[in-house]
Amino acid sequence: MKLRIFIVYTLFSLMLLTSTVVYSQQNVQFSQYVFNSLTINPAYTGYKEDIYLNAVYRKQYVSFPGSPSTAAISMDGLLNKEKKSIGIGGHLTVDKLGPQETVSLFGTYSYRIRFDEDDTKRLCLGLAAGFNQYSLDGSALQYVDANDPSINSAKQSVIKPDAQVGAFYYTSKFYTGLSVLNLFALYNNGSVYLNNTNVSTTENITSHLYFTIGGLVAISDNVKLKPSIMLKEDFHGPSSLDLNLLALLSEKLWVGASYRSAVTLWQKKSVASELSKSGAASLMAELFATDKLRIGYSYDFITSGLSNYQGGSHEISVGLLFNKNVDAERIKSPRYF
Repeated sequence: MKLRIFIVYTLFSLMLLTSTVVYSQQNVQFSQYVFNSLTINPAYTGYKEDIYLNAVYRKQYVSFPGSPSTAAISMDGLLNKEKKSIGIGGHLTVDKLGPQETVSLFGTYSYRIRFDEDDTKRLCLGLAAGFNQYSLDGSALQYVDANDPSINSAKQSVIKPDAQVGAFYYTSKFYTGLSVLNLFALYNNGSVYLNNTNVSTTENITSHLYFTIGGLVAISDNVKLKPSIMLKEDFHGPSSLDLNLLALLSEKLWVGASYRSAVTLWQKKSVASELSKSGAASLMAELFATDKLRIGYSYDFITSGLSNYQGGSHEISVGLLFNKNVDAERIKSPRYF
């Protein structure tokens, strides 16, 4: 019990300490995090209890030259199948925006505390450690003076360590989570050295706090609704609020929509008060093609004036479950979150 109290105290102390970070770059966010939250909360590691492999690709603002594209792959599972108290996993993300690229690789760990005899309630505490590699490709830039000796057309990179921390609590009909990503943001700037003298800087990644909450409501034997909310905060730029509503049909198909908007929780000096609050909406679906294979797709469109100049964002995901448990305990508490 003393060990559990120490772990809880340490994790949440780290969360509070990072609330003072004030760099300005929003983390990559996938619309389909509602199906797999490992990339935004390390405490989610092992939630599905079986080994789960998930891959996702997102192409944003399709018609814009150099628009963002992001690919990620993750795998997680349980280290001890009997007690189900330790989850391990990892995820790799590659994010490209014009001439800059960020590669992130993290190993994740969760300690899962059981709260009831039926094992339908657990508090999970998670940690992740890894690195971000920031790169700048000079050959992708257009110069006024291509013969400038200070220009380097080669690809330059710098690697910085990083960490994540989180907590995740769930029951059979409810979940909530709190996490902080990019704990070392004060140290991890994106400076890339060109020609050993000139310094170029990619967009800095700042610490982000994520708060999620959601539930499951059974409408009938064949229809279940899953409303959820996510608040994303970087303490410097606009706060972001996601409102999601999904329906599960016959335990085979998830369909739903999401609306994301900037919100003002408090006035920040770095955010001009006259800025309009942009928003985006998503339509998404995930099909259980088999008991072990999931296929998901989402389409995002901007609701602001920028919508006239781009073709929306597409995202596709594939999930594969290994060694699926079919015992009575698992049937009693399926993995909806």
